[in-house]
Formats: sequence, C-alpha cells, structure tokens
Amino acid sequence: MLVRDVMSTIVLTIGPAHTLRQAARLMSARRIGAAVVLDPDTSGLGILTERDILNALGAGHDPDRETAHAHTTADIVFATPEWTLEEAATAMTRGEFRHLIVLDGHEAVGIVSVRDVIRCWVARSGLRPEGAALTA
Repeated sequence: MLVRDVMSTIVLTIGPAHTLRQAARLMSARRIGAAVVLDPDTSGLGILTERDILNALGAGHDPDRETAHAHTTADIVFATPEWTLEEAATAMTRGEFRHLIVLDGHEAVGIVSVRDVIRCWVARSGLRPEGAALTA
C-alpha cells in the first residue's frame, strides 16, 4: 500500500505569524496533530506539531506571543505519494516524528501520520474491525 492511499488530503496550512494559541485552536477544531507552515516570503514549508506546541508551553513560552515560525520544524523529511507505508514508517521511526508532509513536485498534497499507517495495517491484518474497542 502507498502513502497516497492513506494520507489526509485536507491539510491545515497556517502562516508563520500565527500564534501558538491560534495554531492550537485550529488544530484542535480539526482534530489533527500537525499544521503545514507556509512562509510566502521564502516559499518554504515547515511543520508545527502538537509536540512543538507542548514543548513551547512546557518551556514557559506565552502562546499568545510566540509565533508558529519560532517553533516550526524546518528540517523536514518529506514523503511522496508513491512511497510505501513501510518507507513512511521507517522515515518516521528514524527521525522520531509522527507526521510527514506529502509533496507532489513542490506542492503539499497531504499529510501522513503514524496513526494513518497503523490504521491501515490493522485493517489489512483483520485483527479487529475499525472503531472496535480493544479489551485488556
């Protein structure tokens, strides 16, 4: 199975001047763990994750003053829609992150998360129906 088969194609894109609180509200409203940060001045892409926001708050930063730009991960590994899920999982494991921006050429066309990969693998394995609770 390929990244294009499981990636989220609706991508939250924010600007570098969004505050951490604004970013957190948008991410929370969409129930997602990452936003693509697009800087129109540099045409660069970054990613702001829930972990980035949590680390900033844990360090005592003011979420109403701190910008996405200041906490954006700029050293990103990008996936392509043609990557296998194994390639995506390997990249996330090696880099110790949970989201990959998916690029088709220079355009962000999706995000794939660890959850997307696991959901697919669980569904393929037939271990349990989607949405069924696990029992201890």
